[in-house]
Amino acid sequence: MSRVRTVFVCRDCGAETPRWEGRCPTCGEWNSLDESTLTAPSREAGKVRRASRVRPLGDSGDAPVSRMDTGFGEVDRVLGGGIVPGSVVLLGGTPGIGKSTLLLQLAGLLRERGHGVLYVSGEESAEQVAMRGARLGTAADVAFLASNELEDVLGALRDTRPAIVCIDSIQAISSRHLSSAPGGVAQVREVASVLQHEVKKAGAACLLVGHVTKGGALAGPRTLEHLVDVVLHFEGQRSGDHRILRSSKNRFGSVDEMAAFRMDVGGLVPVADPSALFLTPNGTETSGAAVAVPVLGSRPILAEVQALVARARFSAPQRVCTGFSSRRLAILLAVLEKKAGVALGEQDVFINVVGGLRMSDPAADLAVVAALLSAGADRPFPPGTTFFGEVGLGGEVRAVSHGEARLRASLGAGLQRVVAPAALEDDLERGSAAGLRFVRHVREVGELLAPVGVP
Repeated sequence: MSRVRTVFVCRDCGAETPRWEGRCPTCGEWNSLDESTLTAPSREAGKVRRASRVRPLGDSGDAPVSRMDTGFGEVDRVLGGGIVPGSVVLLGGTPGIGKSTLLLQLAGLLRERGHGVLYVSGEESAEQVAMRGARLGTAADVAFLASNELEDVLGALRDTRPAIVCIDSIQAISSRHLSSAPGGVAQVREVASVLQHEVKKAGAACLLVGHVTKGGALAGPRTLEHLVDVVLHFEGQRSGDHRILRSSKNRFGSVDEMAAFRMDVGGLVPVADPSALFLTPNGTETSGAAVAVPVLGSRPILAEVQALVARARFSAPQRVCTGFSSRRLAILLAVLEKKAGVALGEQDVFINVVGGLRMSDPAADLAVVAALLSAGADRPFPPGTTFFGEVGLGGEVRAVSHGEARLRASLGAGLQRVVAPAALEDDLERGSAAGLRFVRHVREVGELLAPVGVP
């Protein structure tokens, strides 16, 4: 017989505790514990079934699964080539960033390609969604359900048997069998688990919209991210017109893929060349600026790194980073001081990646070092210079992967001066760029600065 017990679950990290506490003992967040009722499995659930379906993987005889083209080439790139039938995709983002717009556009494009689509909204009425669809000029014949009850969604799934079901949002759907409030840890976990079971059994794909917390993480228990197959993040400034879609988990493709969009009156428009979003015209002609060539997923992107060095106003100098790891910056500053004789330890240092891009590629180290050297000397690099390479603790510039692709991206953008690790000298064609320069140590980067008085 099943046993029922009450626990308190943190809505931020998913940790469980037997009693309520003002602060989560695991993540330290205040007032984040919600009461939840758990049912222990009965003895019958642990019995082994007599019928076995175990068979060799090669004897399945099933045809290969074909992906569904969404009609958004950039979205397909992030997904790894399209939507896989039976998969569950979680799309997260801050309120007002355009998650519902992107979901409705995808639903309309998939319907135009002959796929059955069911759009479920637990937050808006049919009239409100239809108004957005009319503005976007799409999704007029998409099957729609306005309900926030899981049982209604399951009934619509069995009646319409769609190829894709869109849920906006997972926090708004709740089950009648649970007494907790919608959006709570127990509700989100139950709804996601049941939806995953239903869509995989039916061979349909499910697109879930999820909210994020004030810290930028996806709201709900961590088990939500483990349940789904793909986790996408939709980012950008609501005051701006550009949005970035990136993946942090993908069971059917590479992670860290990125796509850029421009928010227009008619919806989201893909940006074919995202590098234009992260480069300032004539930006490298000023001191403290350098162009990096990080690889996001499978595509190299040009991104401008800006550095500012100023006299410290307080006893503890500031280290402020936007789009770059602050711990990595501390390492690079220590390398510059110890191995290159550039002392910035008593000055405030600010690093900013233009356009809101976040760089985690180690190849961006050399561009950050170049920006710091330029800011410290108050001298720019010659216009049209790009940098890529990893910086070691000894000050050496180490080789990175995708050297040819980074070089082609730089030349394709019209930037003819490329600074690369000397370890890639045999792999890169010296004649492909008139200003191709190889460096072995961070000391050599300072020698590339423009002479005093020369722009």
